[in-house]
Amino acid sequence: MSKRPPILITGAGGEVGSVSRTVIHMLLENQYPVRAFVRRDDERAEALRRAGAQVFVGDLLNVADVVAALNGCRRVYFSMSLNPYYSDATILMAAAARAQGDIEIFVNISEFEQTFMTFDRMTAAREARLAWLGGSVSEWSPQQRAHWASEQALQWSGLPVVNIRATMFAENPILSWFPLKQLLSAGELHLPFGTQKIAPIAAYDVAEICATILNDPSAHISMSYALTGPELKDMHGFAGDYGAALGRKISYAPQDLDAWIETYINSALASRNPHTAEHLKTITRLVAGGRYDVVNAELERLLGRAPRTVRWALERNPRIRNAVEAA
Repeated sequence: MSKRPPILITGAGGEVGSVSRTVIHMLLENQYPVRAFVRRDDERAEALRRAGAQVFVGDLLNVADVVAALNGCRRVYFSMSLNPYYSDATILMAAAARAQGDIEIFVNISEFEQTFMTFDRMTAAREARLAWLGGSVSEWSPQQRAHWASEQALQWSGLPVVNIRATMFAENPILSWFPLKQLLSAGELHLPFGTQKIAPIAAYDVAEICATILNDPSAHISMSYALTGPELKDMHGFAGDYGAALGRKISYAPQDLDAWIETYINSALASRNPHTAEHLKTITRLVAGGRYDVVNAELERLLGRAPRTVRWALERNPRIRNAVEAA
């Protein structure tokens, strides 16, 4: 392995669609040493060790852990699962990076919503805000506000930051987890998006962008990249993608927005993880209001190839493969 300083990768113990874990494997394949920051020393951490990564077990909300994990690293990839203290963790990492003083790049996984969350829009009168947000939601989710505050803090920090603002992932639970039961039992895609179109992005593509920047950061410092999938599709188009991934005919069955949120998000998450539930509910309402009807060529410009399709991502999604095998 190279004698270069290791790259610090946080959020390395992620689940399905984990960008962090994929970035780690991409960097290791390129012979770049990696230090993986994980919350628990479990089978996922052991798998990273076997792949060749250093593993640091700690808490992103403990600044002593953060400083120890960062020691000797000059390039940072910062990601954290949905958390009410997301901004705190970002600021602690930024403080540690500033104190260390020799950081070459700080890759910050942000959200596509940040391209919309201008100060003027966030402070507009309620009626104007409602009209722009699509009519069914009047506020950003706490997680979206945390990302906005985090981007502000990183800008003020003076660190060499690049913000990766990816649109809705093809692996998002709204698309790849909640609909599974009806997809397999009734051959129907139950989503509350009417005729809206979206262009989800494969987590693999986001990981490749991040690994590319971490390998050669010089041209990316102080940039913010808004990334989408390859094409806008309505839910009938996605039903065809699910059909290809599942090997059966799938049709789109539009759902009432409030009833779908109650059935799929509130019942599964509201009591045990209200922060995540609130974020997913806000995203669902924003999609239904047309706020993700956006596609661009930024990923192709950066990687020199077209983005992976939703069908590609669904066919490789282990949650979907396992559900098919168990059906």
